[in-house]
Amino acid sequence: MTRSLNKALLPAGLRDVLPPNASHEAAVVDRLLAGFASHGYGRVKPPLIEFEESLLSGAGAATASQTFRLMDPVSQRMMGLRADITVQVARIATTRLKGAPRPLRLSYAGEVLRVSGSQLRPERQFGQVGIELIGPAVPAADAEAVLLAAEALSAVGIESLSIDLNAPSLVPALCAELKLGAEAAEDLRMALDRKDAAQVAAAGGDTARLLGALLATAGPARRSLEALDKLDLPEKAAAEAGCLARVVDLVLAAAPELKLTIDPVESRGFEYHTGVGFTLFALGVRGELGRGGRYRTDGQGEPATGFTLFMDTVMRALPEPEPGRALFLPWGTPADDGRRLRAEGWVTVSGLEEAGDPSAEARRIGCTHAYIAGAITPVE
Repeated sequence: MTRSLNKALLPAGLRDVLPPNASHEAAVVDRLLAGFASHGYGRVKPPLIEFEESLLSGAGAATASQTFRLMDPVSQRMMGLRADITVQVARIATTRLKGAPRPLRLSYAGEVLRVSGSQLRPERQFGQVGIELIGPAVPAADAEAVLLAAEALSAVGIESLSIDLNAPSLVPALCAELKLGAEAAEDLRMALDRKDAAQVAAAGGDTARLLGALLATAGPARRSLEALDKLDLPEKAAAEAGCLARVVDLVLAAAPELKLTIDPVESRGFEYHTGVGFTLFALGVRGELGRGGRYRTDGQGEPATGFTLFMDTVMRALPEPEPGRALFLPWGTPADDGRRLRAEGWVTVSGLEEAGDPSAEARRIGCTHAYIAGAITPVE
């Protein structure tokens, strides 16, 4: 008994997904990808593992601490197991699809593996589904990503969706214009992420005044933009805030019912982003449904925007799958009958030996109906 139990143990953050949940997740992924395809996003399928230097270059450098590494016995080169698919799609866009017309719209789905989980996401292996829009660096592209994320999640049944927008390059731009040193800027960035107003105030002078005022602007999108507009921001920081405002205008013009908030100082999880970013939440659901934003494909290359949905959280936000109908076919049922019933939409489960009471056998194995003497009979 003990040996049997030990075989069922898995490393922390890893789990088996059992029926009917595995098929339910696969169906949700298919619906998400179909929604992306209807907007012109073609699917790509990168490998699970790549050479370390390509996987962790450019934007991929942000995932280095979460990447499992191993030696390739064929090439004797180090390889990495992907911790994020976005960087792989960026590689495909700049190599194999370098000559494809822009804007380039790509979608993807697959599993990722990370070295460690987090408090909100203890899972180390989970599915990612998303899109990348590569080419134009315009607010309309950012708005398309936000709107498509919201549409896709609503289409699979997620309610009470909220989207938190931010500008991860705004604080660095402000710190640069205030001529703060690298160490001081990093300390203040961490304080802003923690919403530590006291540490920000301790910086004194224009730094405390501007960063403290910026921290206080977080809230519902329209109110936050009004507060940002009143701040006397330096030119580059004001340009970042203006780009955020244009994206909000485009999103709300297309979907005025969306709940948008803005946190202009948030940067956690947006380390490689260069423009407007966003995080997706659902009321009462632990963790993020997904996140996205603007970046460059290899750190300095083509502009791109997109989003990644985290399937572990997406599935938590959905109701449990409804039990499906299943029809028990007793041993000896003609094969033609089974084909006909499946064509009519039944899931059939064939008996492999004689059963004295077909209804009792159907009930024992979890079928809702039994096929008895050519008729479909509900199982009581």
